[in-house]
Amino acid sequence: MSLRRRTVEVLVAAGLLGTAFAPPAAAGEGPGRAVPLRVATYNIHAGAGMDNVFDLDRQAAELRSLDADVIGLQEVDAHWGARSEWRDLAAELAERLDMRVSFAPVYSLDPEAPGAPRREFGVAVLSRYRIVSAENHEITRLSTQVPDPVPAPAPGFGEVVVRVKGLPVHVYVTHLDYRADPSVRAAQVADTRRIMAEDRAPGRQRVRQVLLGDFNAAPSAPELAPLWRELTDAEPGGPTYPAQNPVERIDYVAVSKDSVRVRDAAVAETLASDHRPVVADLLLRR
Repeated sequence: MSLRRRTVEVLVAAGLLGTAFAPPAAAGEGPGRAVPLRVATYNIHAGAGMDNVFDLDRQAAELRSLDADVIGLQEVDAHWGARSEWRDLAAELAERLDMRVSFAPVYSLDPEAPGAPRREFGVAVLSRYRIVSAENHEITRLSTQVPDPVPAPAPGFGEVVVRVKGLPVHVYVTHLDYRADPSVRAAQVADTRRIMAEDRAPGRQRVRQVLLGDFNAAPSAPELAPLWRELTDAEPGGPTYPAQNPVERIDYVAVSKDSVRVRDAAVAETLASDHRPVVADLLLRR
């Protein structure tokens, strides 16, 4: 029995996934068939669980149990500070899961000691497939690192292109503004749509796009509405935040309507972060 099928059966038995979430065994076989891809998104809270205890072993185990081919991570520290033991979380998780990694920092600060690595915080993509290219895009942000911030372009919207069974897939990972005022999120959504539209430029072949992230807003939020013009929300069927007794769905898998189909999606129950991860089985159209 394959690891993927074992993982699914364990989650089904635990009541975390529906039986329809079984992997699409033959979906990618034969010419012209859709190609399966399992993706996940997880805000890892800088390695800390719902108990605020830093435990990367716990998070690595949870990520491994999802058996995803591509994972978008938010709130990722790289030598940031004592809260994550000055470690490079994206690189460590990639090594433990035997995956490739692309890290897109939102903040990159000078080290506290000469010669030490830069202190960075941002988002990351882990992938079982080869990362063909990577880019760290700027979107509108309201900095948490300066007094009296004003909205301004800043990095931290990561994009990678991975090749899945010969098909290029654009994967984006993002973390939208957390404040109650939706204005910055609205600007970030506009930036996101502009960047993703550039990859769908006229004359290009079919472009497969997957957006993963913590949007810090409910699916019905007005500031998210423009996203649903081009993207399909995977709709995993449950809230994701806070991890213990969640009441809001603010973590998303979204895919381009004309080139990717959502076969199934679910929220995995875990307290390894203050968010719950979302995992989705997709079919990539040829």
